[in-house]
Amino acid sequence: MSTQTKPKFTPVPTAVNYPEMEERVQQMWEEQQIFEKTLSERADGPRYVFFEGPPTANGRPGIHHVLARAFKDMFPRYKIMQGYYVKRKGGWDTHGLPVEIEVEKQLGLSGKEQIEEFGVEEFNRRCRASAMEYIKEWEQLTDRMGFWVDKEEAYVTFKPDYVESLWWILKQFADKGLLYQGHKVVPYCPRCGTPLSSHELSLGYKEGTVDPSVYVKFKIKDRDNEYLLAWTTTPWTLPGNVALAVGPKVEYAKVRDVSGAIFYLATARLEAALKPGYEVLEKLSARDLVGLHYEPLYTFFPV
Repeated sequence: MSTQTKPKFTPVPTAVNYPEMEERVQQMWEEQQIFEKTLSERADGPRYVFFEGPPTANGRPGIHHVLARAFKDMFPRYKIMQGYYVKRKGGWDTHGLPVEIEVEKQLGLSGKEQIEEFGVEEFNRRCRASAMEYIKEWEQLTDRMGFWVDKEEAYVTFKPDYVESLWWILKQFADKGLLYQGHKVVPYCPRCGTPLSSHELSLGYKEGTVDPSVYVKFKIKDRDNEYLLAWTTTPWTLPGNVALAVGPKVEYAKVRDVSGAIFYLATARLEAALKPGYEVLEKLSARDLVGLHYEPLYTFFPV
């Protein structure tokens, strides 16, 4: 008969409170400085650089931010396990339309002119304050989900040291001939008067908005008060216009409208484009219009 005493195990509770377990683990991490030790114990290891794509702290974090931050934590954590030194630099994005639009709502303003009347300096001050409004909530989410990142020395994009660093970087690019001036078509907000970033587009840019069609008159060179009348559903392309097209089987007309101006347009569009009272002076073919020169709407390109 054995006289050995069976080991006694700590009783396991029948009900598990996962949030409490997570809080205990988080407390242990903080008390034993686990995150800091991942840096100190890997100080001599190969470098793996990680800069967090910074969130904007002028809005409360939501559950959808957990997934994105989990991905951001995954790769640095894996590299630490491989022996790399990963200095995880946190940051806060304090620029952009989300901050400015939020402050506009708070102040009851709408658009550039009202902001200038209110005062740009004071508006910028309000934006800086708003940009960091929910930083505590963001830090709490960061800790609660186990996202390891250096919050104490986080970069803030509106601070002078960050702005000056970017100017310094741009100067290095310029000195090496890596900057150029060019043209690029980008999404644009007419209300805000600014191009939109891909992040700002994701906040609700309406790609399905119906674009209005417009009639545009192009003044014929060396002719007094005579115009080619064109119709387009893409008015945003007009700054780059360099030519007009005519249909080989379309009948055109030379018309004097009620104002006395003379227009050239398709006969089938007379009633739709002109007010009643116009006078048809001549019927024309497409060949009659080929070779006419008109003054450009804009002077970006020669016509």
